Amino acid sequence: MATLDSLLVPGAVDLHGTAKDWRAAIHLAGSLLEEAGTITADYTEAMVHSVEETGPYIVVAPGFAFAHARPSEAVKETSLSWVRLDKPVEFGHDSNDPVDLVVAFAARSDSEHLQAMKQLAKLLATKRDELDSAESEEGLRAVLTASTSSKKRAASTATSGPKAQPAKQTAADSVASKGKILTVCGNGLGTSLFLKNTLEQVLDEWGWGPYLTVEATDTISAKGRAGEADFLLTSGEIAATLGDVGVPVYVIQDFTSMSEIDGALRELYDI
Repeated sequence: MATLDSLLVPGAVDLHGTAKDWRAAIHLAGSLLEEAGTITADYTEAMVHSVEETGPYIVVAPGFAFAHARPSEAVKETSLSWVRLDKPVEFGHDSNDPVDLVVAFAARSDSEHLQAMKQLAKLLATKRDELDSAESEEGLRAVLTASTSSKKRAASTATSGPKAQPAKQTAADSVASKGKILTVCGNGLGTSLFLKNTLEQVLDEWGWGPYLTVEATDTISAKGRAGEADFLLTSGEIAATLGDVGVPVYVIQDFTSMSEIDGALRELYDI
């Protein structure tokens, strides 16, 4: 599968970007992919329109926006660009503004980038300082290619205290669980994957990983499939568009925070 390093287009890195507002920040990140020939200008406009239509749901962690849109003919090659702003901009997010890191991502399909998204979620949770201190594309790639598989480091962001027992009776026995949790975003292939990856890390720490399936989906699919799940995890903006789907919809602010998701699960499963 594709890795972050392989998807980051050579030269599509600006570590001292300038943007007057969030639209300009997305345009800057998109222009790097346009110049590389991996997308057309239509895709950049689609990324902007996605935020105009749904709100700042792409701001998935403090200071970080993951700009993307649905796969389309405007995407010539699955790719991403990396922009760090000298002066942060406001996207309008309640808790994660201002944003100084914008990654633009373009995908030709819904599946070829899954491993790269998992890597990025872990890096943002465990190596954000290193990402922010890189002063060259070479230095950034060194961080991207470093090992991010250490469960010990990832687990250090989770809350302390007793964990649920990894008993064979499973979570389902104690909460009448359906065995599934849905993470939801506008497109089902970007921010929901960040949330899915972090959620799965927490479930693995609990020992519940083998007993619960986590699926990343879009808003339309989530409305139709909500009844299959114990609950939905998503952003405030997406939660507002979902409305009442018949199961709990829980808002997560930082999609890379194991501690926040740990707390959400404890509340939802009454642990």
